[in-house]
Amino acid sequence: MPSRQIVERQPRMLDFRVEYRDRNVDVVLEDSCTVGEIKQILENELQIPVSKMLLKGWKTGDVEDSTVLKSLHLPKNNSLYVLTPDLPPPSSSSHAGALQESLNQNFMLIITHREVQREYNLNFSGSSTIQEVKRNVYDLTSIPVRHQLWEGWPTSATDDSMCLAESGLSYPCHRLTVGRRALPAQTPEQSEEQSTDVHMVSDSDGDDFEDATEFGVDDGEVFSMASSALRKSPMMPENAENEGDALLQFTAEFSSRYGDCHPVFFIGSLEAAFQEAFYVKARDRKLLAIYLHHDESVLTNVFCSQMLCAESIVSYLSQNFITWAWDLTKDTNRARFLTMCNRHFGSVVAQTIRTQKTDQFPLFLIIMGKRSSNEVLNVIQGNTTVDELMMRLMAAMEIFSAQQQEDIKDEDEREARENVKREQDEAYRLSLEADRAKREAHEREMAEQFRLEQIRKEQEEEREAIRLSLEQALPPEPKEENAEPVSKLRIRTPSGEFLERRFLASNKLQIVFDFVASKGFPWDEFKLLSTFPRRDVTQLDPNKSLLEVKLFPQETLFLEAKE
Repeated sequence: MPSRQIVERQPRMLDFRVEYRDRNVDVVLEDSCTVGEIKQILENELQIPVSKMLLKGWKTGDVEDSTVLKSLHLPKNNSLYVLTPDLPPPSSSSHAGALQESLNQNFMLIITHREVQREYNLNFSGSSTIQEVKRNVYDLTSIPVRHQLWEGWPTSATDDSMCLAESGLSYPCHRLTVGRRALPAQTPEQSEEQSTDVHMVSDSDGDDFEDATEFGVDDGEVFSMASSALRKSPMMPENAENEGDALLQFTAEFSSRYGDCHPVFFIGSLEAAFQEAFYVKARDRKLLAIYLHHDESVLTNVFCSQMLCAESIVSYLSQNFITWAWDLTKDTNRARFLTMCNRHFGSVVAQTIRTQKTDQFPLFLIIMGKRSSNEVLNVIQGNTTVDELMMRLMAAMEIFSAQQQEDIKDEDEREARENVKREQDEAYRLSLEADRAKREAHEREMAEQFRLEQIRKEQEEEREAIRLSLEQALPPEPKEENAEPVSKLRIRTPSGEFLERRFLASNKLQIVFDFVASKGFPWDEFKLLSTFPRRDVTQLDPNKSLLEVKLFPQETLFLEAKE
């Protein structure tokens, strides 16, 4: 049996960007290294003992220092952050110096909903206000802002209009707890009192339904009214026969909910989006981004409003992607997309989407067209940030650009070969046409020659027949000694030969003409001339006798072709 060659696997390099307060540290390691080795590098960079350091941000949750990176199945680019709960916070002067930079940084708020024991990981920029956080939590939990009971806000967060960068939150991650404030029975006087604890109960008046209790509406009715007010038209009709019509409604409803600054959704079927993105010249190809919407996911509103509608994301998608969307809220639409997914991407991708939980939506699928199939480069879940979304889009674009350059090179080489072949085929075609034209011209010439030869033969045969008939019709040549007068004519032909014959002087001139014609000189083609005096005998009356036209007793004549 032939020996099987064993190929040794090359180590894979992983990039880590680690955030700690106002610093970023880039770490590059092989996937054969451990988590503890990352901490040792950070100890030297940040001057923080490993024992005081918590390395967070792993997709699989907390990991041990002895964990080998390869076992975590990490992407090439990763973002982590360091927490140091046992170390004092930086000095106020340092904090003031980093405030401007903090406004541009992202804070991860880990918010626990107390009643249902559910945890939300939300990302906000440092310039976002506490009020915006509470409004987003209202979207997720349906607890009106004025009824939210909070734990975990820093004591320095004294106003809902304060931005997160100056509120004293732990960076990059901070834990909060929210619940619904119990509403005890109130007297009319008590109902007019307002809560003043900005940390425990919000004093915001921004929600349309927050004052409902002051008008005799209980919490259940407030909840129902809020849900009714927030209930929108469906993003996509159920059982839509035409995908283009469904996408038109999706785009209109998306604009109605989130504004006009959003990705340009391709209007048409998924197959038409493939044609637009992949089946064009290599230079014009783009990646295909498939946005999968789900109205029942708690992340949908935040993802659409803060990430998908961010100007940087919209611009980047417009330049480099064809964006197609579908709504999976309804079971029929979900089943229809899974069928399309199974047909175009295979059962593995379809099963991956089928097993996604509702709260993992929305999803963003990045598709790259290949020669034989369509490859799913990335599946991005809704729990992300603008920066992470942009980073993953750019990483997919980097892979696509490398493939596109190869495709352009292959296409240029193929077109060059096809151009050479077309030129050769054209030269060969022209050569065939020239040969055919030459052959046809030769055939026409031969046919014309044959036709003329046939005409000539027919004319000769006709002439010969006439000649023979004239020769047979001639009267016999009289003898020299004859009782009647005899005229002797000597006729010179154009070739210099002489025709000699005797005629009776009483013979008509026509008999002389017939004699000349019987020798191959018809009188309609030749003139018979006399010398002295010079005259054209063929112009004389053919019915006169030789004696009358003075061709007696002898005469020398010559033949001349008529013009």
